Amino acid sequence: MTTKNEVFGYLPDERPQVIELFFFALQQIVVMFPATVLVALITGFHVSTTIFASGLATLGFIFITGKKIPLYYGSSFAYIAAIASIMSADSLAAATLNEKISVAQFGIIMSGFVSIIAGFIIQKSGKDTIDKILPPTVTGSIAIIIGLSLAANAMTNAAYVPAGVIESQLEFAGSLSWVIAIITLISTILYSVYLKGKLSQLPILFGMVTGYIAAVIIGLITDIPFVVFDTVKSSGILSIPIFTLPKPSLMAVVAIMPIAIATIPESTAHIYQLDIYVNDLAKKKNVNKKYDIESKLGLNLIGDGIGDIISGFIGGPAGTNYGENISAMAISKNFSVHVLMLAAVLTMIISCFTPLINVVYSIPNPVIGGLSIYLFGVIAAQGITIMMDKKVDMFSSKNLAVIAVILIVGLGGSFGFEGGMIPMFGIELPAIATAAIVGILLNLMLSIGKVK
Repeated sequence: MTTKNEVFGYLPDERPQVIELFFFALQQIVVMFPATVLVALITGFHVSTTIFASGLATLGFIFITGKKIPLYYGSSFAYIAAIASIMSADSLAAATLNEKISVAQFGIIMSGFVSIIAGFIIQKSGKDTIDKILPPTVTGSIAIIIGLSLAANAMTNAAYVPAGVIESQLEFAGSLSWVIAIITLISTILYSVYLKGKLSQLPILFGMVTGYIAAVIIGLITDIPFVVFDTVKSSGILSIPIFTLPKPSLMAVVAIMPIAIATIPESTAHIYQLDIYVNDLAKKKNVNKKYDIESKLGLNLIGDGIGDIISGFIGGPAGTNYGENISAMAISKNFSVHVLMLAAVLTMIISCFTPLINVVYSIPNPVIGGLSIYLFGVIAAQGITIMMDKKVDMFSSKNLAVIAVILIVGLGGSFGFEGGMIPMFGIELPAIATAAIVGILLNLMLSIGKVK
């Protein structure tokens, strides 16, 4: 029998019952799938291979970190421009798709070693050094721009009109897309706020199902194909992903390897977010244990690097741990590592069966958009949480300068230039990575003489 004030949720080392475990894992798959697939589509990598690689790399990450850090590894947007530059290189114009992927794979694997080396350095240098280089003004601001930079993706998905709609129905179909997105968004919010007990841990899954049903009903009434089940064509049910081997390439190393440095602040922000939310849940559950996740930043980066090596070795893009999954965990108060392990296994299974891939693909874009508005907003809100939790002085000129520059460079670059690539000094720089590096350097510069 439960009490009225009982707190529901699972800490990293807690394991839900089998049925709960399955549905929690599905919820994690729902939130990681759109971004992971989108990276594959943009870069030209095989979708099923990318999906499989995300699951396998997640398992590698979880085991290498001793099952202490509940994070899901997925394809990173930070690497898109670098990988795309290899895939479209003039020197590879005559190469087949798999040959191009093989070249890019080598750069992805080498980027993994950058993260691993950084992880070992951080483990040796200690927390005080990390706090000086990556204070909450930097990590919190980066979390904010990561969430807000994805706002356009959420809104365009919400407004997406299915292919095949005749011109005279475009406006009508667009309005219906918004109806579906709003139903998904509002229902997900209501579920997260008003559901009680164990059901309160599945608001995203329930919101997705509600939006999906609405799309099916609206599609049947209007004959507009919001839900399509045959996106991936195949002669058989079983469709093993296409695995390729890396091919050594200095060009790929130069293009892709440096991006790993820029993802370090993002991973740091994720670790700080997790630490805050996990320990808040532990406190509410009266668990007399400190989950010191933030001290595992070095281990997290090593795990990230292992994930890149695993993904790159079989033909998947480079990646990092996903803010979307952290948002889902924060909303559902479910941080169980066992959930993420099952999600990874199920993802690998889905990638091998055409009908299962098509079921996931059948989730309408407006439904994904409705979910994303909430999820991406939560990522940004977590950045604010980091700064509040660390008691950042918002009256400090130094802090204001660092936060201001990161926000404007990151958001201005993301929305002001095509692909979020800032043209500067004859080269193009990824907006979020540039904002992170500029913020770090500015913070270090203003720390000379302890400027307040």
